[in-house]
Amino acid sequence: MSDLTTRVQEGWVRAPLARLLTPNVESVDVDPEQTYPTVGVLNRGRGLLYRDPVAGSSTSYKKLNRIGPGVLVYSRLKAFEGAITVTPDDLPESFASQEFPTFSFASDVDPDFFRILTTTQCMWDALQRASKGMGGRRERVKPADFLNIVMDIPPLPVQERIVEVMDAVDDQITALDAESRALTAVLRRRRADVITDDSVEAVRAEHAFEFSTGVRRTPDRATGPYMTPYLRSANVGYGTLNLSDVLEMNYDPAEREKFGLHYGDVVVSEGSASANAVGMPAMWRDELPAPVCTQMTLLRLRALEGVCIPEFVFHWSMWAYESRAFLEVAGGTNIKHISAKRAKGMAVRLPSLNRQREIVVELDAMESALETTRAEAARLREVRAGLLSGLLDRTIDIESAKLEV
Repeated sequence: MSDLTTRVQEGWVRAPLARLLTPNVESVDVDPEQTYPTVGVLNRGRGLLYRDPVAGSSTSYKKLNRIGPGVLVYSRLKAFEGAITVTPDDLPESFASQEFPTFSFASDVDPDFFRILTTTQCMWDALQRASKGMGGRRERVKPADFLNIVMDIPPLPVQERIVEVMDAVDDQITALDAESRALTAVLRRRRADVITDDSVEAVRAEHAFEFSTGVRRTPDRATGPYMTPYLRSANVGYGTLNLSDVLEMNYDPAEREKFGLHYGDVVVSEGSASANAVGMPAMWRDELPAPVCTQMTLLRLRALEGVCIPEFVFHWSMWAYESRAFLEVAGGTNIKHISAKRAKGMAVRLPSLNRQREIVVELDAMESALETTRAEAARLREVRAGLLSGLLDRTIDIESAKLEV
């Protein structure tokens, strides 16, 4: 027995993937008269990407690889990003370009164990080390280099027990994700119902909210005595703020007063080449010390005192994004822009302040339930990663793990 397949404690082996996998690429000639269901591979071991079928007459490929069920497949071009998976057993006939080699498993390998292995950092790191080329999209992992990757593999009974444990965790994560999707759908429907209640009088948005845009980023603002943090479109997500990369530029004291954010202000992505980003809103809750200002890529919506409350502005903005009402008023061709002028003319069903507070209490409670579910799913994903890492490096005993799950 070679050094690479020397047995270690408890029947584990340290071996190249060539000991466990066999290339089984089946290529077919492209027929112009046929249509081919095609797939790709998502990065970080997230499974298959199901693409639209391709007509043989519309592709420049002369050959395609047949992608069968229960095989390992990776993208030679994107392997360095962890684009590797094991296809599901019920996969219908599918095809991919010849950049997607496939492999069958040895008799002492559980394909489901390898499916789990493709979701690990150690597999992604190994693929990155095996990637060769000029950098970026020219990098490739050749099948021969892939098969030379050496990994510690447990015996088949241990593989099966690891699959059992990880499947139990994955089932819990899947259930939480399904609950999150259901809660999201219910929240969006309820938000649409109360925001578009036609029994409530409609007013122009400018009569409910104060609108403003920030300043343009220019070279002369890159330095100065009043360097100030500011938000831009990149900081605004779907109802959330990403403050991991907040830039600064020079705002003089008068500009700080004019463009500074107050607690409860709603910032909206004013324009983007992506329709999905146009109108994306979030609320400012003094996450950073004042002053914090805005760039012109954002609209700032502020509740008019005595007319509207900030939380209602937020939920109205979320509805305007979810319903694509913001996108509908946006101008431009390649890059869509809402502009304060267009937004001011949008219709707002403006209930009394007391009713606004009731609406906010209801919708915020639903938001809270959704965030709790998402947080639990995120926590379980962290637990999964630690558990799997411990099982693979044998710092966690498999029998103990089964008892805890």
